[in-house]
Amino acid sequence: MKSKNSVFQELYQALVLWAEDVNQHEITDIVNKVEQSKLYLQAAEKLPEDKVKQFVDNLRFDIKEFIIQNEAQAKHSLYLGLLNESFWKNMQAITDKSQVEWSELDEDFKHHGIYKTGDFIGFGLLECQHCQEKVTYSHAADVVDCFTCGASSFIRLPFAP
Repeated sequence: MKSKNSVFQELYQALVLWAEDVNQHEITDIVNKVEQSKLYLQAAEKLPEDKVKQFVDNLRFDIKEFIIQNEAQAKHSLYLGLLNESFWKNMQAITDKSQVEWSELDEDFKHHGIYKTGDFIGFGLLECQHCQEKVTYSHAADVVDCFTCGASSFIRLPFAP
C-alpha cells in the first residue's frame, strides 16, 4: 500500500505536468495568433484608413467583451492561480531579501509587528499567534485567516537573507 506522502507526491507531479503542458500549448497558440496578426497588419496597410479604424475599433470591442465574459472564470482558474503564484515565487527567489526587509520596515512599525486578517502586506513570512503556523506571502496581498486554526492575528517574521 502506498504511503500518503507518495500519493500526494504523485498527485503533485501529475498537476505539475498538466500545468506545463497547458502552458506550452497556450504559448504556442499565442505565438500563432501573433504571427497571424502580423499578416493581417500587412494586409491592413493596403486598406483605406477608415477601414483600418473600423477594424481596430471592432478588435477592441471583441477583446473587451472576451475579458468581460471570461473574467469570472479566470478569477477561479486553478491553472492561472498556480501560474501567478509560480511567477511571484520565482520573483521572490531572485529578490534581494535585505532590500525587502527595509521596504517592509515602515509597515511593520505601523502595525507594531502584528498583522490582522484584511491587512495588506507586500512580502513577508507571517506566523499565526494562535498555532504558530507560518504562511509566506511572496507578493502584495490581503492577509487571510490562518488555514490551520482560523485565527486572524499574525506576527511578521524576517526573511532569511
